[in-house]
Amino acid sequence: MLDPRELYQVDADVAASISGLRPSLIHLFDGYVDAGTVNHSASKYLLEVCEHRVLARFDHDQLHDYRSRRPQMVFDTNHWVELIDYSLLVHLLTDANGKKFLLLTGPEPDTQWNRASAAVLLLANELGVSQLLTCNGVPMAVPHTRPTLVTSHATDPSLATGNPMWIDRVQLPGSFSHVLEYRAGEAGMLGQGFVANVPHYLAQAAFPQATAAVISRIATAAGLEIPLDLLHARAQANLAEIAAETASDAEFVPMVAALEEQYDQLAANGGASVPSAEEIGAAVEQFLAEQDPPTDFGA
Repeated sequence: MLDPRELYQVDADVAASISGLRPSLIHLFDGYVDAGTVNHSASKYLLEVCEHRVLARFDHDQLHDYRSRRPQMVFDTNHWVELIDYSLLVHLLTDANGKKFLLLTGPEPDTQWNRASAAVLLLANELGVSQLLTCNGVPMAVPHTRPTLVTSHATDPSLATGNPMWIDRVQLPGSFSHVLEYRAGEAGMLGQGFVANVPHYLAQAAFPQATAAVISRIATAAGLEIPLDLLHARAQANLAEIAAETASDAEFVPMVAALEEQYDQLAANGGASVPSAEEIGAAVEQFLAEQDPPTDFGA
C-alpha cells in the first residue's frame, strides 16, 4: 500500500486550534444509498448553520473516477467559464455553544478504499479525534406522516440498542463510510452511525424531517448543540407541500393510511417487525439503480 499520509494535507494553524480538545469527526460522503438525500442534506445543513474553516484537504484526484461522476462545467457563448470540481475536505466547525467538531465531506472515494480509510484514521489520530459519526437514509415502508424512525449501529454494540425494528443478519453492498467504521472498530476507535428510515415513495426527493432526525441523534452522541429550527421549518413546509400535492390521489391516500396503521402497530409492539434480508436487499438494490448522485461538491 502506498503511504496513506500522502493523501491529505493539513492546515497546521487550524489543527493547532483544537489541540487537546478530542473533537468528534462526522463523515458524510455522497455517492451511496442516500434516500431522502439525508446524508447530503445533513452535510450542507451543518456547514450552513455552523461557523467553519477548512482544516485538511484530501488529494481526491487519486480517489475519483471522473468517467463515472463527471464534474459540471459552464459554457458561455464560445468559451468555458466555470468548472465545478470535486473536493474531499475536513472542516473544523463550531456549534452553538462554541464546541469544536470536525466534518469530513465530499464524494465517496471510488478507488483505494483501504488506503483512504487508513488515511482518515491516521488523520483522526493526529487530531486526537474521540469518535467517528455518520448518517444516511434508507427507503423503508413507513409513512411520512409519522416521526422518522432511526436505526443506529456502532463499533460498541452496547451503544446501538433500542432500534425501532429488529434486523437479523444481512449482507449488503458496502459503502466507504461502512468500511471506515469497520476499520475504526478494528483499530479500537469508537464509530457510530444513524440511519433514517425514509418513506420509500419519497426516496428520490429531499425529506428534511429525516435529516433533522439523524442530526439530532448525532448531536446527542457528540454532545453538540446544533440549531435545528431552520431545518424543522423546512420539514413542516415539505410536509405541507406533500399533503397539497397528494390530497386528491386516490391511490396515495389509502397507501399512506395502511402504512400509518403498520407504523402504529410497530410502536405499540415495541418494535416487533422484522424485515427479511431479501426485503432489505431488494430495497437497497432498487434505490441504487435509480439514484443519481448529487454534483455540487465544489470547494
